Amino acid sequence: MMQNPKEDIDLLTFPSAWNHLSFPSGSGPPPEILKIALFVKKWPHRSRAGGLERHALTLHLALAKRGHELHIFTTSSPNSSFPRYPFSNLFFHLSKPTSAGYLDQALVWKQFQTQNSTGRPFDVIHTESVGLMHTRAKHLRNLAVSWHGIAYETIHSDIIQELLRTPEEQQAHLLTERAAKVVEEVRFFPRYSHHVATSDHAGDVLKRIYMIPEERVHIILNGVDEDIFRPDFSQGNDFKQNLGISKSRSLILGMAGRLVKDKGHPLIFEALKQILMENDKFRESVIVLVAGDGPWGARYRDLGANILVLGPLEQAQLAKFYNAIDIFVNPTVRAQGLDHTLLEAMLTGKPIMATRLASITGSVIVGPEMGYTFSPSVDSLKAALYQVWNDGREVLEKKGKAARKRGLQLFTATKMAAAYERLFLCISKQVYCKYQNPSN
Repeated sequence: MMQNPKEDIDLLTFPSAWNHLSFPSGSGPPPEILKIALFVKKWPHRSRAGGLERHALTLHLALAKRGHELHIFTTSSPNSSFPRYPFSNLFFHLSKPTSAGYLDQALVWKQFQTQNSTGRPFDVIHTESVGLMHTRAKHLRNLAVSWHGIAYETIHSDIIQELLRTPEEQQAHLLTERAAKVVEEVRFFPRYSHHVATSDHAGDVLKRIYMIPEERVHIILNGVDEDIFRPDFSQGNDFKQNLGISKSRSLILGMAGRLVKDKGHPLIFEALKQILMENDKFRESVIVLVAGDGPWGARYRDLGANILVLGPLEQAQLAKFYNAIDIFVNPTVRAQGLDHTLLEAMLTGKPIMATRLASITGSVIVGPEMGYTFSPSVDSLKAALYQVWNDGREVLEKKGKAARKRGLQLFTATKMAAAYERLFLCISKQVYCKYQNPSN
């Protein structure tokens, strides 16, 4: 932690994830009720939400449940009704999105100013990524921005995509373009007052590469609902029975999310295809469950009876899915932030297997006791899949228990919301920036 354990902690210069600290959220009402503004370009609708939207939903519903007054500035959906929630302290301010799908900055700024002058002004403003553009944010001292991906991280993704490119595919110029994007971000990021990195790696990059002062960079790891994602043996059994999975199958692999290229599905498709062709015993003993939708869904079905494509699942069904599998596999080649699916699987007590990317190895799979990592190549992925198969269920169950232990320590919605609440209190009033060390 790099701080004297006998001294109280200055939260604004705390170098590690705030999830490691214990805040009194849940044991009583907050010390003050905050008026909070949130800017997010899209509010989640059912099971089709991306990671950023799911973060916004989980965090801000938790803050509303704590009693804070939440004003959410987001876009209206032309194709569906807007969801309703049982909170009288939760207010949505909807606006028509731009042609590119973003918030209309002039319109939401006017909405914000109206609410800021109604009753009392906002204690803190939160923007998910560039929901509120830096041109508007630069004058707000009580603002925090959460980054779920930054351009510097994505350079690794571009390198991977170029290495995986087939001779038939045209060479992209992403690396040159990405370097210019990094320079652009380094220039405008300092206009945001406080920065929340959602992984340890991103926090380090913001400080070192983007040169943002350490007292303005705070690491708060993503969290998921621990009441939904938890071990339930009977749920898993029922899910397998409903799918008609034979008890003779000794290993069930699971994948979930968008079935698209940058999530690594071409990579694992080829690895599975080769293993199923070359190893009869693997083919006879392994089932792969795929939850989600996207262009690779149809391709997986072409691999035969070993692959069951389930389509997108609601949260409750997704929890049953995790309970049914022996290990969760995330082949992503998108080196940004912390994927919620990894955290959901961990809290359900499942070991995880993922690409060796800095955000994942730095915050999630920090050792072999909770899972497996692989380089983004077919050979490395095949070796990892064979290792999982050879280890078997007994080893996987042990790793799953270690994964859940780490998940409960760091990746619950309660831990995340408590950390954000304390950050928002700290931004609102300096007195909340001191954390009393429990060992004192």
